Amino acid sequence: MPVRIPEKLPAIEILKEENIFVMDSTRAHNQDIRPLKIVVLNLMPIKVTTETDLIRLLSNTPLQVDLTLMKLESHTSKNTPVEHMMAFYRPFSELQYEKFDGMIITGAPVEQYNFEDVNYWEELTQIFSWARTNVYSTLYICWASQAGLYYHYGVDKCDIPMKQFGIFEHFCVEKQDPIFRGFDDTFFMPQSRHTEIVREQVEANPELQIIADSEESGMGIIKARGGREFFITGHMEYSPNTLHNEYMRDLGKRDDVGLPQHYYKDDNPQNEPIVRWRAHANLFYHNWLNYYIYQPTPFNIEDICE
Repeated sequence: MPVRIPEKLPAIEILKEENIFVMDSTRAHNQDIRPLKIVVLNLMPIKVTTETDLIRLLSNTPLQVDLTLMKLESHTSKNTPVEHMMAFYRPFSELQYEKFDGMIITGAPVEQYNFEDVNYWEELTQIFSWARTNVYSTLYICWASQAGLYYHYGVDKCDIPMKQFGIFEHFCVEKQDPIFRGFDDTFFMPQSRHTEIVREQVEANPELQIIADSEESGMGIIKARGGREFFITGHMEYSPNTLHNEYMRDLGKRDDVGLPQHYYKDDNPQNEPIVRWRAHANLFYHNWLNYYIYQPTPFNIEDICE
């Protein structure tokens, strides 16, 4: 089954060209299935790109997913048309009384600010708190993973001299975890960040479990509350050219951003990227939807609680 998404969302046509099966809301209403309700809080500047990346992964499953896009009211996106936000996104104040099987909170280009200095921090922490009682399992991605770990568990982040940038090999620390069913012993994940989570604070907290790690880029995935929360330090959802576009954007403008590692063939930016993370990214999201949402979530969604 595909993801059920709002009619006329730009991602529909993009994904159809990639032979990804998606279904608009009109057709989905005719299927007598209790879909999984997934809400995405999209904090990335260019919303359409992130929507498409996530829907691409959520579509690769036999489960029907009913997707809702959430927006902040304390922050206005400067890189996405207002018309797009009004047509496809709903504010938190409208969604706060609903329950969801799963939630994805994306990264944001604010990682070098102190958390409390981010202009939407207060509203974001309200959403973090709300997710504990209104969402069965939540994925925190990149900066959101840092923010979530800081808010929920008091884990700090720190600056690093050079951007952690490229495709890095990770190994499964907990190979028997259902999230890794079908995985090889190692897998690759894109990283794109100027800060990192303080490992010692994670390791000292018995509520947190490092389940994927990397000798080069550090902690990859942290699990909490038995899978009710996953904190992903990288971007499994990235499309093949995302790191290239970021590199071209920053080239000559920043001295803390180098060539993305293990990305271009022969480390030559004139060559095409080598895509080594797509299969495991699809498998990760499939396992999350199946083993951490579909199997354990209450059939009556209103029964979801902390």
